[in-house]
Amino acid sequence: MRRLIILYWDSCNPGRGMHEGIYFPGLRPVVSTEAPPIIFATPTKLSSDFTAYDYAGKNKVPELQKLFQKSDGVPIHLKRGLPDQMLYRTTMALTVGGTIYCLIALYMASQPKNK
Repeated sequence: MRRLIILYWDSCNPGRGMHEGIYFPGLRPVVSTEAPPIIFATPTKLSSDFTAYDYAGKNKVPELQKLFQKSDGVPIHLKRGLPDQMLYRTTMALTVGGTIYCLIALYMASQPKNK
């Protein structure tokens, strides 16, 4: 039966011995005998430590709920006014333009090449 011993060079501890009476200066075993440190053993902040002052901004949720739940016939994606309208129109223009570009590219690809 053969035994395989894997050794690595240890530049920090030159001259140290190895298993089974074999002496190799500067080599050490592969597996460390020390346990690795626990990284997330305990939370850094307990839940009782949180206060209302952790977030310094104003709570906008009630205002936005009133805005979005108002029944005025405007679609939900246009409720915030001009910025939403500009974003919607830009998106639609790019979508229509991209569709037309793809159709033109397909048409050109389907035509045989002239020699």
